[in-house]
Amino acid sequence: MYSNKENVNILTALLVAHGVTHAVVCPGSRNAPIVHNLNECPAIACFPVTDERSAGFYALGMAQALGKPVAVCVTSGTALLNLAPAVAEAFYQHVPLVVISADRPPQWIDQLDGQTLPQPDALGRFVKKAVTLPEPHDDESRWFCNRLVNEALLERHAPVHINVPISEPLFGFTVETLPDERRIELIEATTPNYVLSHICHMFMQAQRPMLIAGQPLNSLLDEAVMLADGDAGFVPDFVLYTGGSIVSKRVKRFLRKAKETWVVNRTGEVTDTFMNLTHVVEGDGDEVADLVRFQLEQNPHPFVNKWNELLAKVRQHADAYRPAYSQMAAVRAFELQLSSEMEDFWVHYANSTAIRLANIYARHPVYCNRGVNGIEGSLSTAAGFSCVTDEKVFCVIGDLSFFYDQNALWNQNLRGNLRVLLLNNGRGGIFNQLRGLEQSPARDSLVAACHQTSAEGICQQNYVAYQKATDMDSMQQGIRWLLQTKSEHPLLLEVLTDVNEDERVMKDYYHEQKPEGGH
Repeated sequence: MYSNKENVNILTALLVAHGVTHAVVCPGSRNAPIVHNLNECPAIACFPVTDERSAGFYALGMAQALGKPVAVCVTSGTALLNLAPAVAEAFYQHVPLVVISADRPPQWIDQLDGQTLPQPDALGRFVKKAVTLPEPHDDESRWFCNRLVNEALLERHAPVHINVPISEPLFGFTVETLPDERRIELIEATTPNYVLSHICHMFMQAQRPMLIAGQPLNSLLDEAVMLADGDAGFVPDFVLYTGGSIVSKRVKRFLRKAKETWVVNRTGEVTDTFMNLTHVVEGDGDEVADLVRFQLEQNPHPFVNKWNELLAKVRQHADAYRPAYSQMAAVRAFELQLSSEMEDFWVHYANSTAIRLANIYARHPVYCNRGVNGIEGSLSTAAGFSCVTDEKVFCVIGDLSFFYDQNALWNQNLRGNLRVLLLNNGRGGIFNQLRGLEQSPARDSLVAACHQTSAEGICQQNYVAYQKATDMDSMQQGIRWLLQTKSEHPLLLEVLTDVNEDERVMKDYYHEQKPEGGH
């Protein structure tokens, strides 16, 4: 029988799945559930050592002899600190020790409770990965616990630290079997050609494969998923994800229904966006995607064709919809005129409403600071980009993002290749689209930061050519000016709209789409 502590059982199951067969265990009460499980598990041999400092070096020697990871398990408090010399030695020898420390619940840290100190980063830079497991209480926290253990155990050439908080009561051993836990595998780029061909074969052999590329572009996928959701025939069984941020929460929720995901990135990093990751491939995502697309040209896949047909319907609706004067109309007009641009160009979209409009209308790669999705720095990023290229750099940005980052224009290095399309409706318009928030009297003034600020004065003081638009005609003329004017200084077009009209236009777009988007 195993411990009734779920994080301990998840950890034990994954130690076995990742091939850990030897563990050095030290005495203690807080780590007793972990030691009990290690001893109970037939796949793991336990070696008791009382002195933690000595135990660390015991595990180091075993790992050297076996050529694979060995676990060392200690109780809470200073017991963990005694492992530091052995862990430091393992770090510089590139030996894979798995340090497992039991811990007190975090609310008791620094409260003069016994054997309690901040353990999560206690081993500092001498471990390649340090994780602290949650005590699961629902499916998402179980997934999180699984993912953290997988992330740690994927490191094969250095020590790692897995910290395990365990609440009292400690000594319940009522679970008959270990859970069947998902193991994430890392495929390193040692034989890139074989790996690429293997992934491509996996994709083509799947019944319902899907290739997902995040930033810089995932155009119209959100609307397609909105139409496909609820139809199990559109759910993929194999997702090949080439990384990059995905804007749409709807897309991410939908792809969490898939059977498995393989992610390809240059670092071998675990990015379990869809909560069903099984393999991490260290490689060039663009190269893999190009190879898959080439194979699809030679041998079309019925499931991919089914999605392409749905995307074509969504694209047809986007092209046919004629929004009234609004931010949506401005981005549509900008992208239509941009499509006839003869010179090379780069386009940056700021976060929130701007990037969501790009997902509807952009038919080219775009840049967006979706790493952590803040509003700060979008204009500065585009401005910096423009300093090191002679091609035109466009930045489509909302008012809060612009005014927050206005000092991006206070720079003597800027030239006429920087062009800014400012969408100003006097507040953070995205907050008008969040259901339920309209019930709060703080929404407009405090959450959405309602204002009456214009960019005209900012442009004057920074030698930026300025025009504004207040209706459809002046907007169309302004976009032509923004795209075609030759200038030694940056250009900015400020499109002034009404937030309620912006909201209405967007709602009409999605409402009209549904009856036309049948499968």
